[in-house]
Amino acid sequence: MADLLNTNPNDNYGDDAIVTLSPREHIRLRPGMYIGKLGDGAQADDGIYVLIKEVVDNSVDEFIMGAGRQIDISIADNVVSVRDYGRGIPLKSLAAAVSEMNTGGKYGGSAFKKTVGLNGVGVKAVNMLSSEFTARSVRDGEARTVTFAQGLEQSDTWESGVREKNGTFISFRVDEEVFGQYAYNLEYVEQMIRNYTYLNLGLTFRFNGNAYVSKNGLLDLLYENMTEEPLYAPIHLSGTDIEVAITHGTGYGESYFSFVNGQYTSQGGTHQTAFREAIAKTLKEFYHKDYDPSDVRTSIIAAISVKVNDPVFESQTKIKLGSKEIEPGVSMRNFVVDFLGQQLDNYLHKHPDTAQTIQRKIVENEKERKAISGIQKKARETAKKVSLNNRKLRDCKVHLTDRCDDAEQSMIFITEGNSASGSITKSRDVRTQAVFSLRGKPLNCFGLTKKVVYENEEFNLLQAALNIEEDMDNLRYNKVVIATDADVDGMHIRLLLMTFFLQFFPDVIRGGHLFVLQTPLFRVRNRKETVYCYSEEERQRALKRLGANPEITRFKGLGEISPDEFREFIGEGMRLDRVRLTKDDPIHDMLEFYMGKNSYERQGFIIDNLRIEEDIVAEDLGPLS
Repeated sequence: MADLLNTNPNDNYGDDAIVTLSPREHIRLRPGMYIGKLGDGAQADDGIYVLIKEVVDNSVDEFIMGAGRQIDISIADNVVSVRDYGRGIPLKSLAAAVSEMNTGGKYGGSAFKKTVGLNGVGVKAVNMLSSEFTARSVRDGEARTVTFAQGLEQSDTWESGVREKNGTFISFRVDEEVFGQYAYNLEYVEQMIRNYTYLNLGLTFRFNGNAYVSKNGLLDLLYENMTEEPLYAPIHLSGTDIEVAITHGTGYGESYFSFVNGQYTSQGGTHQTAFREAIAKTLKEFYHKDYDPSDVRTSIIAAISVKVNDPVFESQTKIKLGSKEIEPGVSMRNFVVDFLGQQLDNYLHKHPDTAQTIQRKIVENEKERKAISGIQKKARETAKKVSLNNRKLRDCKVHLTDRCDDAEQSMIFITEGNSASGSITKSRDVRTQAVFSLRGKPLNCFGLTKKVVYENEEFNLLQAALNIEEDMDNLRYNKVVIATDADVDGMHIRLLLMTFFLQFFPDVIRGGHLFVLQTPLFRVRNRKETVYCYSEEERQRALKRLGANPEITRFKGLGEISPDEFREFIGEGMRLDRVRLTKDDPIHDMLEFYMGKNSYERQGFIIDNLRIEEDIVAEDLGPLS
């Protein structure tokens, strides 16, 4: 009881317990406050990519202010280098600009307007979280170079008569003391660079020798990222401080790409909210029909970019806009609504074929919604009744919709059968990890309408557990993890669940929320050491390392792994594969091939691509050492 009341007499809470940290110490102790999560580079939002973005943001700001049309980026041996050809950081202020918190040229005045690097924090955080950091500025034949290690200055040199172009050079190596082992996924960096090009026409990026430039802005972005054929050619509109691109596809959900001052706001914000409202309002007024907003927006694929004076973001990572005004005295909502109300309306009057196609899509959405409304009501009542005692769901205490530090750690494991769910339930973290148990193989829902989500009890309960029926903003878990056996049946269940999300809730995938849990295939151990192996290659390496006659266990299913062992596989060392969609993954074609009724064609594909694994005997391995 003393612990609960926090009255432990041995608790040494006196004046000596009050500590004041320097900015450097605070950043290194609490990096998540500045860059979000740490991570090892496996996910696109890991901190090592945020650090790159913080440096590049400053270079892009130079371009926005009309200085420099090229940015060079390289990554080699985990050292990131960024060189722009802007004005160069003022030489006398170079050291302070990269090392002293709340120091910068973007707190007002005319040096920077409508930029994204605002707080005087980003590049300092990069410096203090790097084991090596170099900053060099060149201005009119003069140059200064400063180096740091973990935020502590190592050297400071000045040069005269240099022949380099004006600009700033930053290089850094992320500190493994803070981040642990990490590796850059260059695909994530490339996508980040492409996003910059879409929003900054005329700006060329060179990344590891390859050039990236966009000619058509958001139109290029839409074509590059669409995973299905659009119903009509995308509508591309631009004005002062705003650019939009809009089309409709054939799937479910809404897909948005939103940007502020060239910054990709992956979680949207006030500009995206205003955009969604404006689209529904404009189309309803154009057709003189009181369509339901959901019918207007279902299957939409769109992008919006705005430029805001002194934008306010909801965190240092700048992934969600909080600004209610685009400039003093002009609300974000009115600005976006007025723009679309005029420009989109004009476009539709000039392009009647597009207007007719959009209206047909809205009517189709309306018919489907009304067709399932009765079933929907009954299913909601059922889901509400079982929500208090849902045997399939073992919920956790913290959810993504909660306002707390652990909200982004929330996840739900979708498992097959009671034995697998039992192992995970006993070993999970009840604060942040939930479990949803499937009865067996779910229904193959390819080619079916959303009506099946409400008619099928398991799908309906899963939808209710995730809380994604109305809006993706209500998603209760940051990570939705498919946890099945690594056998044929387990793989089949994975495909069936992926089909469910691809068919009805692709936004879960587009938002980076769907994962597949990797579980070990083998346990190799001797009296001193136990090694869990996730592949045949890892098993062979373990055999070599552990010496003669180790014990080898082949896990056939999750239920065979004890809860004590399982705790390791869903803890800090958890291996997750994110389910991703790219432009090379047309959803309908992919689902039709793998989940359609083309059994004969699929059988031929399997036969032609079948790989046979041979068991390697000990003699083939050579001497074990």
